[in-house]
Formats: sequence, structure tokens, C-alpha cells
Amino acid sequence: MSDLPSKGPDFSKPLDALKACHARIRLECDRMCQLVEHMKSHGCDEEARQAGARLMRYFDTAARPHHEDEEEDLLPRMMTAATMGRASRLTRLVAEVATEHREMDRLWTELRAALQEISAGETFPLDALLVDGFAKLYTSHIVTEEANVLPLAEMLLSREDLAEIGVSMRQRRGITTEKA
Repeated sequence: MSDLPSKGPDFSKPLDALKACHARIRLECDRMCQLVEHMKSHGCDEEARQAGARLMRYFDTAARPHHEDEEEDLLPRMMTAATMGRASRLTRLVAEVATEHREMDRLWTELRAALQEISAGETFPLDALLVDGFAKLYTSHIVTEEANVLPLAEMLLSREDLAEIGVSMRQRRGITTEKA
């Protein structure tokens, strides 16, 4: 459950940055599932406390900006660029993405409370069903985005759109250089 060093995303390629974030989200969901199993055998030991703190740090600092990248920049620009034929499909996708983001936020609030207890050394059970539901929702959500939203974005968005999205992504994270 060690924390692997990672190279920051290249926001000059915002769709690639979103995909890289998806890969990291999958990894962190796997780590949360591993924490459930670890705690069954080892309880709330030092490794569990550190893992809980890392998970909180990641989801607190990465998930919300990622959702904002999509909801405030990517999807609105896609809606603007969509033709009438694609607009109804895209409208459904936008609604689905936003609804799933709200559900992930709700589940994260519950999980975060448990992880906070664990990181503080409290023997607090991490609800395996809640973790599993959170991980499955994220996995399904990412599949939808990577199979539908991102390919459509590649077709609809101009280089200028993508450059502006990249700038917004950097600003949202307080980054002033081209790469994170």
C-alpha cells in the first residue's frame, strides 16, 4: 500500500490529463479496497493509519478538481460545439456524469469520516460494502467517460478549446507552469 511517486499531468493535453487522473483514481480505489482487507488481518496499525491519511489527501485534493474540470470546462464546451444530432446524446451524458459526481461526493463524505478515524488511530471498521460501492461507481463512471465523453470531446473540441481547458485545469490547481 505504498505511495508511488507520480509525474504530474500535462495540462497542455487536457484529455490525456483527465485519462491520467482516471488511472490514478482506479489505483486509489484499489488501495482503498486493499485497506479493507488489510484491516481485517491487522486492524488499525501504522500502515492502515498511513493509508487512510493518503487516501484522504488524494480524494480531497484530486477528485473535486477533476469533477470541476469536467463540469465547468469540458462538458459546457462540448455542449456549445455539439451539433443538433449529437446534442441530445450529449445532454444525457452530461446529466449522467453530473449525477454520478454527486453520488461519488456523497459516498466520499461517508468514507472520509471513516478514514479520518482510521488515520487518527481509532479502531474504526471500514465498511467493505461502502468501499466496494464507491470503487464500482467510480469504475463504471470512468468507463462511461472514456468510452463516450472523451472520444466525443476529441471530435467536437478545437485546439483553442483544449488549450483553454488546460489553462483552467492548471489555474484550478494553482499551477503556473505548463506541466504539473
